[in-house]
Amino acid sequence: MRALCWEGINDVRLQTVPDPGIQQDTDLLLRVRLSTTCGSDLHLLTGHIPFMEAGDVIGHEFMGEVVEVGPEVRRHRPGDRVVVASFIGCGRCWYCRHDLWSLCDNTNINPGITQTLWGADPGGIFGYSHAMGGFRGSHAEFVRVPFADHTAIPVPPEVDDMSALFCSDSVPTGWMGADLGGVRPGDVVAVWGCGAVGQMAARAAQLLGAERVIVIDRFDYRLRQAEQVFGLETLNYELTDVGAALREATGGRGPDVCIEAVGCEAHSPGPQHVYDQVKSKLKLETDRPIAVREAIYHCRKGGSVFVLGVFTGVVDKFPLGALMNKGLTVRGAQQHGQRYIPMLLERIGRGEIRTDHLATHVLPLEKGAHGYDLFKTKEDDCVRAVFHPSARDVPADTPRRR
Repeated sequence: MRALCWEGINDVRLQTVPDPGIQQDTDLLLRVRLSTTCGSDLHLLTGHIPFMEAGDVIGHEFMGEVVEVGPEVRRHRPGDRVVVASFIGCGRCWYCRHDLWSLCDNTNINPGITQTLWGADPGGIFGYSHAMGGFRGSHAEFVRVPFADHTAIPVPPEVDDMSALFCSDSVPTGWMGADLGGVRPGDVVAVWGCGAVGQMAARAAQLLGAERVIVIDRFDYRLRQAEQVFGLETLNYELTDVGAALREATGGRGPDVCIEAVGCEAHSPGPQHVYDQVKSKLKLETDRPIAVREAIYHCRKGGSVFVLGVFTGVVDKFPLGALMNKGLTVRGAQQHGQRYIPMLLERIGRGEIRTDHLATHVLPLEKGAHGYDLFKTKEDDCVRAVFHPSARDVPADTPRRR
């Protein structure tokens, strides 16, 4: 089959790889209908995640049609349309039974790497390095889905493929940030990052009753999209003093909940960006925590900060004093998709959440490297590049969705 493979830093190519098949009785085989790029994939491309091998199939946000099921699969049949949670959950361990699916004890088959890095091993994830299980990713014609009864979720007939696609990762990740970040009715919420995850976190905050939701970014086209689709307040941090604007919006206190949705390659127009770039190039730190620092500094006393962006190792100048003396609650997690996806598909079906606008560029898999270039460089106002892995005739310049 054809698949988009990582071949080195900033080197993605379409390759022919062996077809997947049923390996365990709880597996299903999926024909991928849609798969999308994700901001955390850029950490693979740029080498922030060092545990990649040439030929690894990338991608972790996808949906498709069931082709074959193992004998122990009970919830799915060939022909079913499903969306697949990016993190694989066994459904049996303590963490899965407590709805902490990305922390599954049984799905990361290479636990030694992350145990050394982080003191524990999270669950396995599709297409996200050998540190996270070494599973083949979703930018392919077919994918083997382990623990299918828990990892694949049926798509209701009223939800179209493109809307369902983003329930694989972006929508549940964003919802988790607002939910576990403790958003309550009447809150003021600030979200750093206005890509797919940031927009979904902001929409979740609205639906959970926040009085005001402010998203912070530097790309005007993403800020415009957030305003037009969800009516969100926006701040361009290259043009505005974010701290002053947030204080003004909250009577001097700061937001009740701050959600960081950027990750380890955060940007800033100030000197801290250069500082973090130099430190990371010298291997003196691994990530750039600029947005996390700002969220901690600007959150109100006694407020909550939730870290949604992906980080890999250690950072410098972490404001521990501000965290402690301001009495903040700081949490973070990879997405517990199985906890949220069924509810989110229902909300999409009712029209409460819109996701299809995120697919600004729809391409065949042959154009996968080009799609990643657009996504990485933010050219042509790209929010997300979406691939049709099973189609060879999708026009290279599919009209952008509004």
